[in-house]
Amino acid sequence: MKNENGSRRTLTRRHFLQGLTATGAMAMVPGSLLRPAATRADAFRVQDYVVRTSACQRNCYDTCSIKSYVKDGVLKFVEGNPQSTFTSSGLCVKGFSYPRRVYSPHRIKYPMEQVGGKGSGKWKRISWDEAIDRIAKKILEIKKQDGNLLGVALEKNSGSEGITNCSVIQGFFSAIGYTTRMEGSSCWPAGYDAQHFDFGNMVCNDPEDMANSKYVIVWGGNPAWTSVHSMKFIYAARERGAKFVVVDPVLSQTAAKADEYFGPKVGTDGALALGMARHILDHDLVDKAWVRRNAHGFEEFATYLRKNITLEWAEAETGIPAADIARLAEEFATADPATIWIGYGMQRHTNGGVAVRAIDALVAMTGNIGKKGGGARYGQEFTWNFNYWPKCELQPPAGSKGWVDPKAAKSGKPVTPSNRSLNRNQEARNMFKANPPIRMMWVSCSNPMSQAPDRNAMEKAYRQLEMTVVVDHFFTQTAELADIVLPTTTQFEEWQVDVSYWHYWLAINEQAIEPLYESKSNTDISAMLSKRMNELEPGSCTFPQDLTPKECMIRQFNDTIHEEFGISSWKDLLDGPVKSKRNPVAWADGRFETPSGKYEFKSEIATRYGNMALPEYKAPRKPHAPYKVLTPHTKFGLHSQFVNLDWMEDFNPEPCVYVNPAVAREKGIRDGDKARVFSRLGELTLTARLTDNVAPDTLLMYEAWFKNNSFNVQNVVDDTLADMGAYKFGGHPGLATQEHFADIEKA
Repeated sequence: MKNENGSRRTLTRRHFLQGLTATGAMAMVPGSLLRPAATRADAFRVQDYVVRTSACQRNCYDTCSIKSYVKDGVLKFVEGNPQSTFTSSGLCVKGFSYPRRVYSPHRIKYPMEQVGGKGSGKWKRISWDEAIDRIAKKILEIKKQDGNLLGVALEKNSGSEGITNCSVIQGFFSAIGYTTRMEGSSCWPAGYDAQHFDFGNMVCNDPEDMANSKYVIVWGGNPAWTSVHSMKFIYAARERGAKFVVVDPVLSQTAAKADEYFGPKVGTDGALALGMARHILDHDLVDKAWVRRNAHGFEEFATYLRKNITLEWAEAETGIPAADIARLAEEFATADPATIWIGYGMQRHTNGGVAVRAIDALVAMTGNIGKKGGGARYGQEFTWNFNYWPKCELQPPAGSKGWVDPKAAKSGKPVTPSNRSLNRNQEARNMFKANPPIRMMWVSCSNPMSQAPDRNAMEKAYRQLEMTVVVDHFFTQTAELADIVLPTTTQFEEWQVDVSYWHYWLAINEQAIEPLYESKSNTDISAMLSKRMNELEPGSCTFPQDLTPKECMIRQFNDTIHEEFGISSWKDLLDGPVKSKRNPVAWADGRFETPSGKYEFKSEIATRYGNMALPEYKAPRKPHAPYKVLTPHTKFGLHSQFVNLDWMEDFNPEPCVYVNPAVAREKGIRDGDKARVFSRLGELTLTARLTDNVAPDTLLMYEAWFKNNSFNVQNVVDDTLADMGAYKFGGHPGLATQEHFADIEKA
């Protein structure tokens, strides 16, 4: 979106709606910008159903509290739990599709073995006893041949965020010995480290508190699709007179709902934040009292701004006119209170972490930290203080041999064996160079073939494994390369407990129905494997053999959780979700967890991990192809989940690449044509859709896994790392998933 002079322009909501009306496009805009038609429902009697308390376990801001309605042992429908003021009574489109996910005809029903080699597509049903026996014998074979279990690797990710799923399978792997773990995160590490450098921890105001703000900026996020429940608090703020602004390189659904939209060039968020900071400094809009009382290193930051940053420079970097940057800065600095929601997409860059630090600095220098309706909102983990049993308790069998870092071994100092930790953000690369080699992979709550970068390298790495076990609900692209797949339960078929990394609520997930077909929970699978391994080799696994999913869930609770949420027992949650009792305003006491005890504009810890002490500007990655590639989340799925359901296919039948009309004209591509997107890694062919919601230098494809479709954005995404993440993620930086390049042509 550019003016005639080539600079990127801003867009107000009034001008946006006027344009839609003039072109007749208003009727095509999704997201209920128009009034919905009236509907009529059949008579409903709650007494006809067994109602269970449930919770969504997906890796999502909202972690919705759910009420599940069961009749004759069948899950009939779900709704948002009105007892939670965050969820209220609504769910997103994904949440309402849960019954279809449970009863999908494409769900994995039985243990299956692939015959004819990985990827053959020839599957044979086997019994649980056969599957468990094969797996147990393979683990013990590797142990005998290698003298350790470092050749056995775990790829457990965030496909199910229930607390027991966050701990059980890791606990089993600890119980068999020292193994290899794919660790780190492709989600939020750069921004996570940034907030730890600045605040000493990552704690955000209660999202419900956004209703108290006078100025709300959503920066690099699209909550209208990815956190629908948060939007009502932004609307509440606007009803009270607040202005709602979106900063995003894409005119997203959230941007369409904002009062004003700013579209910087991809990867230049830090330049925009620093340009705003310089203007605030020059016009004496800094909250000097707050800075003097609560900040460390502000004078050094101010000196950097004066020497290096100007509005004209910021305009050249971002494409946003200097006058607009100045106005945005003044509006934000003079609103009281003002807040910025920092999205995860904008920190998935090679300069993403330092950009988050620059945005944090904006909020801090205007005195909006520790204030009702303020805050630099990124996430929180104080609600996650569970026991993580058995992950944090079980020990390897006596005499287990583990990983010893070669550098530590050469130091001559005593070293303690441990698991071998590899960065999942460069999974294929690390698998190729692992020594001792990885021979077996266990995949749980994860679909790395769809989610890990450089798909071609990933496939090559997985094909060289001697055994791959995938535990899942569906035959994903990773399951296609497995030797054995095991059917696992959905949250409606097991006990769990769930919290959010965003809001302040805790909910229990009661088992609502019996497990379908032959599906089993991760707890049950681990117990079965432990029993068989000990039958074959007594003492080879310390995982309890009679543990049930409900008992495992109960063991997660402790006094810290009870105090945080004001409960005396997990049983209190059977009456409904509860909210943390803490102050909804983060850092209200002015006590930060940094070395100085203050907010740190200048962080010495940052320098220890290869970063700059100040939030200085770092230029984006240099392109190696004509167009930038963005691969954000779709409305109809979460990573590689939900889009495969037939209910979703009705609304979202095929993958598309969104192309600016100017680029399409140059390439001879019309709307609906098949287009080939290609990079130095690989390519994919998909339908082209023309829109000026993306800039002429950008291609956009929503990440997803479509059933019976080979589409995979990872074909053109490499494993370049973000600038931060090593501090709090075991030396594993995040992934620059939104900073890639490709070309396009008509197929």
